[in-house]
Amino acid sequence: MDYHAPLKDMQFVLNELAGLAEINALPGCEDATPETVDAVLEENARFCSEVVSPLNVPGDRQPSSWQDGQVTTTKGFKEAFKAYGEAGWQGVQHPVEFGGQGLPKLVATPCMEMLNSANLSFALCPLLTDGAIEALMTAGTPEQQQTYLANFISGKWTGTMNLTEPQAGSDLAMVRTRAEPQGDGTYKLFGTKIFITYGEHDMAENIVHLVLARTPDAPPGVKGISLFIVPKFLVNADGTPGARNDVHCVSIEHKLGIKASPTAVLQFGDHGGAIGTLIGEENRGLEYMFIMMNAARFAVGMQGISVAERAYQQAVQYARDRVQSRDLAGSPGPVAIIHQPDVRRMLMSMRAQTEAARALAYVTAAAHDLALHHPDAQVRAEKQAFYEYMVPIVKGWSTELSVDVASTGVQVHGGMGFIEETGAAQYYRDARILPIYEGTTAIQANDLIGRKTVRDGGANARTIVAQVRATAAELAAAQAPDLQAIGRQLAAGAEALDAVVNYVAGNIKSDIKAVFAGSVPYLKMAGIVLGGWQMGRAALAAARLQQQGQGDKDFYAAKIATARFFAEHILPQSVAYRTEIVEGASSVMALREDQF
Repeated sequence: MDYHAPLKDMQFVLNELAGLAEINALPGCEDATPETVDAVLEENARFCSEVVSPLNVPGDRQPSSWQDGQVTTTKGFKEAFKAYGEAGWQGVQHPVEFGGQGLPKLVATPCMEMLNSANLSFALCPLLTDGAIEALMTAGTPEQQQTYLANFISGKWTGTMNLTEPQAGSDLAMVRTRAEPQGDGTYKLFGTKIFITYGEHDMAENIVHLVLARTPDAPPGVKGISLFIVPKFLVNADGTPGARNDVHCVSIEHKLGIKASPTAVLQFGDHGGAIGTLIGEENRGLEYMFIMMNAARFAVGMQGISVAERAYQQAVQYARDRVQSRDLAGSPGPVAIIHQPDVRRMLMSMRAQTEAARALAYVTAAAHDLALHHPDAQVRAEKQAFYEYMVPIVKGWSTELSVDVASTGVQVHGGMGFIEETGAAQYYRDARILPIYEGTTAIQANDLIGRKTVRDGGANARTIVAQVRATAAELAAAQAPDLQAIGRQLAAGAEALDAVVNYVAGNIKSDIKAVFAGSVPYLKMAGIVLGGWQMGRAALAAARLQQQGQGDKDFYAAKIATARFFAEHILPQSVAYRTEIVEGASSVMALREDQF
């Protein structure tokens, strides 16, 4: 099925919820005018639908292959990636001085969504390069920036993130890869890294690995990890790729989904040592890598939204085309299954969750831009706190719901959904990695509790809950029954979230296991309530625009109906989550290990 970018919803969210006009007014964001943004989105939609999307199914059926250390990507990927770089899409949010477009993160976010909807496997290569750019922009020397950034942004070179080792998954304190100083400013690296996305491929002239490793005198644990640049080809004095470095791909993984994306096992130093250079200071590698990880975590959250959108589009088209049974209210003959109430329920569930997650992510991206560019220091601090609280929710909630949405998409297809030829199964398989990589949902939830909620005693979380309550009150005061209904459910959700924040902040010291037993439910609950908040705001905006007679009345009516569905079918889950978190901890830990 062809991919059609949901430009109308993207533009609505950008303008009415994320505040594109406010972002455009910020210093350094003057180029993000409505006309420019519309043009960027329309051209990106065309590129993604015409160039990248047609490679999605072939990539699943003829994935990347490995032979003698070399990886050959799916036919067409190399040419599409060249076109992607030449068109400037890698540089949408990156500095003009290195060849980027210098646009805000808010503008890059829908571009990110469209690319991932078009072809998740393909989009993973630019995602990792974005992370490498972020890390070097923050911690790289001017010389490193000059050497690498323009090549990354042009698409000539790509970047990777090398954390995981066979014995060191989420626990990076167990990293063993070692880096031996050579006395000339370089290091020789020895070790094995696994799960390296696009760690080897044929789409760029150089692959630059950012690698966590330990120097000989490093302290134990995470405090002794440093970050190194290790290119596949060493860089000559004139900036061109030179001799082959001692880093080699010894295999790629065979996976449930994202099959076209090569997931490499990389071996460093089997032939004398892989030459690397230090990024920043020794023993601060994890700090720098978190820059990449935070960028990647937001991007993976966008992947969840992207796959959900694509699965929804596929399900709607099938439901319109599949003729089966009569209408329950009576019909002369069989009708398309979209007439059946339960199919409508499934489609509305897919649509509502996807739109809520999109709105929450775009608003989070806008907060990032405000934190970076706003002239008022207090506003910057407030928006930074908001952004940091939201990132694990955008990553964790959006990816978890993508699995549910893709699964529902298979269900809409019935038995045909279980057949690979329809395409529904690919979205389900591809989605399943999203709650796992770049930090599992549990790791995001631990971050939400440990770093984002209890560090300030829940103050920032309560500030956000207060904003939700304000929107609920505005909805309740409206004359329209739809808005009032949304307001009632949103108020109940805000009450439940507030109770959970108080429970988490109040019990973290006295019963830490009880608090963390509810960590993932807390994350999901926060996503539901905050997604419901954005849908409430969307309903208010749609009602206002309806009254003003602006734009597409059908679109606004559909937005209000979708927001009400979310409020009545998704938001009530938050009350159940409150019970699970506040009252259910003891049953989580009730059995001894030998009873399982």
